[in-house]
Amino acid sequence: MTTFNDTLLRAACGERIAHTPVWYMRQAGRSQPEYRAIKEKYSLEEITHQPELCAYVTRLPVENYNVDAAILYKDIVTPLPGIGIDVKIKAGVGPVISNPIRSVADVEKLGEFNAKEHTPFVLETIKLLAEEQLNVPLIGFAGAPFTLASYMI
Repeated sequence: MTTFNDTLLRAACGERIAHTPVWYMRQAGRSQPEYRAIKEKYSLEEITHQPELCAYVTRLPVENYNVDAAILYKDIVTPLPGIGIDVKIKAGVGPVISNPIRSVADVEKLGEFNAKEHTPFVLETIKLLAEEQLNVPLIGFAGAPFTLASYMI
């Protein structure tokens, strides 16, 4: 078993560490041939909805570059379909919302988000990474309310 690299966690706690922790900010990178090959076959949404593939893509920077943390591969708009927003990620464009918020009535139609119900693929990816004994901390991220609202509007 590989030793757990807790450099990032110790730095976050204010402990002295041997080096400044690093992680691959853009999750998987365009510099990785393995990632480019996957992106030729699958869209971001297709990757994130397949936990085994998503876990693999999340691990790539850790395995290739020996970084101090992994970033969960997904997009900040991942929760939006769960509340009733029809969003698609268009290559070269970004998130495209087919039913943008235009009125208070549109806001009132939004549902309540439930991770187990609406994004089980994210939870399954995290479970797989834990079972595979990822040897670095896993960083998740989410869109801030203002950012998500900006996309929805």
